[in-house]
Amino acid sequence: MVQVRVHQPVNTDGSINLEAWLDHVVSVDSALDRAALKEACEFAHEVEKKGNPAKHSWADGTSSFQAGLEIAEILADLKLDQDSLVAAVIYRSVREGKVTLAEVSQRFGPVVSKLIDGVLRMAAISASLSPRQSLVLGSQAQVENLRKMLVAMVDDVRVALIKLAERTCAIRAVKAADDEKRLRVAREVFDIYAPLAHRLASVTSSGSWKTCPSATLNPTSTNRSPSSCTSAGWTASASSAT
Repeated sequence: MVQVRVHQPVNTDGSINLEAWLDHVVSVDSALDRAALKEACEFAHEVEKKGNPAKHSWADGTSSFQAGLEIAEILADLKLDQDSLVAAVIYRSVREGKVTLAEVSQRFGPVVSKLIDGVLRMAAISASLSPRQSLVLGSQAQVENLRKMLVAMVDDVRVALIKLAERTCAIRAVKAADDEKRLRVAREVFDIYAPLAHRLASVTSSGSWKTCPSATLNPTSTNRSPSSCTSAGWTASASSAT
């Protein structure tokens, strides 16, 4: 069972204690290269600090660097490989234009760069749908076509798992956002990524989303059983619903 609540120890000044975080992640999967993962984390942190502070907030109170650590921790729990975790840590920096894929490839290798590129392409396809016209109002044929496109384009299951972990973190990160943003993210996860996770169930351990996006889409609903949001071994919280 994947534990979604992340372990991010902090220093007295409120910053993340990276050494303690690395100790925790490596304890989850001893096969990970601590030094290589630390390099990726320090790189992502430095890139974020050099950027525009107004542009690197992934959600209120959460930076893109913190988001990368959350994503990586979920993947460590799934026992994904070193390249996947490095890609997870750096992904938001690339998506937000703080660093290029070419720079990533030069420093961390072509595999990491290719994984990030795949996640970016998934995000681009998902974003091609208008939230108001397709996800919120609900065009089932269009949503189903999008699911098929996403499944067809994933030639490396690690790409899909990184994206699923990122959306898992996103739906928690927007907990305090306005209703429109929370509903948009929840609708996207409910319509697109939860079914995608279900289709990938054969490559992960069985499980379910403990609190699924329907909790945000329909707060009064009592139908929040695991079967209503079956996924590929994820235990996510949509009560904290980019």
